[in-house]
Amino acid sequence: MRIVYSPRHRLHADNQELNAGVITPAFELPARVDFILKRIEAVGLGEVIEAKTIDAVAAAVKVHDAGYLQFMADFWTLWLAEGRSGPTMPYVWPARGQRDIRPEHVNGLMGYYSFDGGASFVEGTWEAVQSAVWSAIGAAELIGGGERAAYALCRPPGHHAGSSTMGGYCFINNAAVAAQWFLDHGAKRVTILDVDYHHGNGTQEIFYRRGDVQIVDLHADTAVAYPFFSGRTDETGEGQGEGFTLNLPMPFGTDWQTWGAALDHACRAIEAFGPDVVVVSLGLDTFEGDPISKFRLKREDYPKIGARIAALGRPTLFVQEGGYAVEDIGHNAVGVLSGFEGA
Repeated sequence: MRIVYSPRHRLHADNQELNAGVITPAFELPARVDFILKRIEAVGLGEVIEAKTIDAVAAAVKVHDAGYLQFMADFWTLWLAEGRSGPTMPYVWPARGQRDIRPEHVNGLMGYYSFDGGASFVEGTWEAVQSAVWSAIGAAELIGGGERAAYALCRPPGHHAGSSTMGGYCFINNAAVAAQWFLDHGAKRVTILDVDYHHGNGTQEIFYRRGDVQIVDLHADTAVAYPFFSGRTDETGEGQGEGFTLNLPMPFGTDWQTWGAALDHACRAIEAFGPDVVVVSLGLDTFEGDPISKFRLKREDYPKIGARIAALGRPTLFVQEGGYAVEDIGHNAVGVLSGFEGA
């Protein structure tokens, strides 16, 4: 399996987050990629390719609002014009009962285009965000060229980014951009299988009213877990998308027995949909040692995930999402990919 990534992800560093009411250094670190690459090299998983530069906005605007993308492109200039510098995050958001109105000031714009305080900017954030899109498209092109599978080692991650909102470390939805690329290049149906601990609220929102992209999402019960406001079992799509969203929430403490059964359920739904391509939002924060999650999957469970996905028999793009037990993330990522390759 070939791996596509960009070293420019490192430009998004030393950022902060608002987590459970406290401002802290972000858990989403550049070292996540380092540990994955180190493990890829150690086991000889496959060739690592540096992503080529493309027009990320042209790819992203097919699933994201143009004004939202322009805001991110302009953000640092607007921030400096206010005499500011250093990491920044939104601090005010529109709420129920308020007008849906786009502010002019940068502080208002941050809130308007976000849903939490988990997607903070530093000077290099926008370039890093674009480089994640380069990786996603580069890996999709490998599959479009006939390869069975590829791995987009994207950073920042993307599955919380909606059509016009950032949050949860996510700015552009890399998996959604890749899914749209496949549709634009001949696929009729695409499934996005999200195995991250957290619900992929952004991915669901983008495709909720469409019937050409199936969303299947295994995650912690959002009655008690982030992102709280989506991911329930009664969210099944609307309009042309009715029946094409499947949420499989699970309780804190979920181990392989329960999680693996949910994956089997998910895969049966995928088989019934019959996609031309499967895009896997590969979150690894289901691991028992993850610092911000509460599932109990063990290292030896991750190859089983890859093998079950391989049994679908579909071209498969893995897109990196969460996973914050940094010293274990390489073993777990490569576990999934090796399990897929060995199946």
